[in-house]
Parts: sequence; C-alpha cells; structure tokens
Amino acid sequence: MSNFSGWNLTGRLLGKHFEAIGGTIATMIANFDPETATEADRDRLADELQGLGTKFSQAKAAFDKEHGDVITLRQQIASDENLALSLAAKLESKEIDEATATLFVDELEASKARLPQEVQEEADAKAYLDELQEILTEMSTRLSQFDAAAAKTRRELASAEAELQMQQVRREQQDEVRALRSGTGATNSAMAALQSRADKLRAQAAGMKVVTDIGQKPADDKAKLDALRRTVASGAAAPLSTLERLKALGTAAQAGATVAA
Repeated sequence: MSNFSGWNLTGRLLGKHFEAIGGTIATMIANFDPETATEADRDRLADELQGLGTKFSQAKAAFDKEHGDVITLRQQIASDENLALSLAAKLESKEIDEATATLFVDELEASKARLPQEVQEEADAKAYLDELQEILTEMSTRLSQFDAAAAKTRRELASAEAELQMQQVRREQQDEVRALRSGTGATNSAMAALQSRADKLRAQAAGMKVVTDIGQKPADDKAKLDALRRTVASGAAAPLSTLERLKALGTAAQAGATVAA
C-alpha cells in the first residue's frame, strides 16, 4: 500500500462528502497473511472489500461531478473573458448600462476566484479515488492469494488423504497375506503330522504282518503235508495244471499232423 497514514488525511479533506476510511482497514490488510489466514479472516476482508467497493463507486461519482464542475467553470470563464472586450465596447457606446456590465464583471471575477477551490476539490476527489483504487487492488490481490493458497492446501490435503488411504489398503493387504501364509503353515503342519501318523501305522501294520506270517507258516506247512499224504494215499494222480493241460493238447495236435502226412 502506498501510504496508509494518508487515508485519514484524505478522509478529512473530503469529510463533507465521505466517511473517513480509518486505520482499521489499513491494519487488517497489513496483517492479512494469505499463508496463515483463516476463512474467518478472509470473510472479514471480503466484507470490507464489498464496503470499499461501495465507497469507490461513490468516490468515482463525486470525482466525475467535481471534474465536470471544473470543466464547466473553465468553459464559462473562457467564454466570459471572450465577451469582456465586446461588453466594454458596448458599455462605452451606451448599448448596455453600467449595472449590467457591473453584474457581468462581478460574476466573472467570482468565477475566476472560485476556480482554484473547484480545482482543489477535484484534486482531492481524485486523490481519494486513487487511494480507494489502490486499497481495492491490494485487498483483491490478498484475497486472490488467500484463495490460491487455500486451493493449494486443499489439494495437498486431498493428496495426503489419498496417500494415507493407499497405505492403509497396503497394510490390510499385507495383513491378509500374513494371515494366509500363517494358515498355510498350520495346514502344512497338520498334513505333516497326519502323514507321519500314517507312516507309523503302515510300519506297525508291516511289523504285525511279519509276525502273523511267521505264526501262520507252521499251519500252512502242515496243511500242505496233509494234502500230499491224502493224494498219495488215494493213488490218484494229481490234477494237471492249466499249463500242463495246454502243453498236452499242443503235443497231441502235432502228433496228429505227423500221422496224416
């Protein structure tokens, strides 16, 4: 801001037209840091900006009026000065009376005397308008910076939340993998235990078979011996096995073929 202290002076100079701006707004703008301001700070500054917008509109209208008054007064003075010599000639020739000429001169001199005051009022109005323009520009810039900083912060927050969510998902997935691995290990251990038990049972069964076979052998030997004794005692030939019967049939067929030849 160009000159905060000058605002009150400008307000006093134009006190008959406007309210003084005061130092509160100057302090507010000076202390407004877009990087650390809150939404409440932003709202207060926006409210002041809206109020200053109204003041600026009023100041613009006042300046336009003061400027127009100066132009009109100068045009009137220039026109009257151009008529002065003509009126002087008419007064000398008695075409106009002294009173009329005196009224004209008094008004022209009054207009010329009033011109500096009108010019000063125009300058004051312009200075006030310029100050308001600078203030509005500064406040608008601060608000834009705040909005940009707030938008950046919101983007960073959204990014951080997305990163946190992603890490949470990764952790959940890792927990699931660990749980699955733990379950697989338990299953493998159970299967290994069952396999070990099966092997042990098979070994026990094999051992029992050996013992049983040993105990059964005398009985089997005795049965074979008894069968042999019965066969010898009956004098009957032992029945031919299937292999022996096939060989006998084949030999008979070869013998028949030889006789026929």
